[in-house]
Amino acid sequence: MTDEHGPGRVTAGFREVYGTEPGGVWAAPGRVNLIGEHTDYNDGFVMPLALPHTCLAAASPRADGVLRLHSGDAPGGVVELRVEELSPVAGGAGGGDRGGWAAYPAGVVWALREAGLLTGREGGAELHFESTVPTGAGLSSSAALEVVTATALNDLYGLGLTPPRIAQLCQRAENAFVGVPCGIMDQMASACCTEGHALFLDARDLTQRQVPFDLAAAGLRLLVVDTRVKHELGDGAYASRRAACEAAARALGVPALRDVPFEGLDATLAQLERLGHDTATRRRVRHVVTEDRRVEEVIARLDAGDTRSIGPVLTAGHASCRDDFEISCDELDLVVETATAAGALGSRMTGGGFGGSAIVLVAEADAEAVSKAVTEAFAAAGHRAPRIFPAVPSAGARRL
Repeated sequence: MTDEHGPGRVTAGFREVYGTEPGGVWAAPGRVNLIGEHTDYNDGFVMPLALPHTCLAAASPRADGVLRLHSGDAPGGVVELRVEELSPVAGGAGGGDRGGWAAYPAGVVWALREAGLLTGREGGAELHFESTVPTGAGLSSSAALEVVTATALNDLYGLGLTPPRIAQLCQRAENAFVGVPCGIMDQMASACCTEGHALFLDARDLTQRQVPFDLAAAGLRLLVVDTRVKHELGDGAYASRRAACEAAARALGVPALRDVPFEGLDATLAQLERLGHDTATRRRVRHVVTEDRRVEEVIARLDAGDTRSIGPVLTAGHASCRDDFEISCDELDLVVETATAAGALGSRMTGGGFGGSAIVLVAEADAEAVSKAVTEAFAAAGHRAPRIFPAVPSAGARRL
């Protein structure tokens, strides 16, 4: 489903499910992160870009406090909930059923209600979703689902929310209702990115800058390689990485690891060792501090118009994710090693890790050969064939 015929398809789906015309159609994109992994919840820097792949929502308001949710991409019928009964503990779609897709839009409605923006007795809605964002690929399909829900309700109810505020409410929904301790990056990327740019975001104060990222003009292509694997240790390991970072910040007496200066990193690691923190925790700290510096390096190179030179910075970021943060896996490492050997300018895992996707920066002329080499390497290793497609910097959430 492309965005050209997406609005017609999602409108027809809404009509089929609910028997009426929707009040409108909205889109919110998935994202890839160019650089800055696991830095957002450490108050650091990230640099995502929106994908052309979107979650679409056709929606209409209801005046009776009933929330009805339906997905063309998930089995089952309409999920019906009452807005005033939504709860992180016993919220039907939330709390105990954290794996259910409907927890994400239901959590957004809960967050809007908790913020005093929707009344439980009136602020209902009917929503039908269709998505082209690959699920389980580390490309923020869940954030796209959250952000499109909030963007639709913002328009339908005239809430006057800015894109950054929408992102904050969606993060609260995922943290408190769904139970995933994510940072703010995914939701900010989906809500705020602009076409032809990467988003330089300071996760502490949410200041942002749209950085021109014209790959075609530089004769380059950014490939996404969806490994089509997701290792089960991912969710608990994410939470443990975050806990380790927060514990280290407390031990160092700083608000977050963002406040550890790169120039004083060796002294900081020695201090943590004296305080009894293990090697794994010290590696986590080293990753976050050096990754923030890598984001700044990429910004400087892009500002100087030298897009090609960011390649080695991306590859260095992968090594840090693999060795210090320990969130890579054999399939992701195989992408990076194979792409580099085949002539890519740089490559790294992107997203939370333990599967999902990698990105590969490559000269336009080499894109086909690098893609072929990665596909052949996966076949030789006995892995499923990866899904490979270009990442075109695209627009954030919007009404269609």
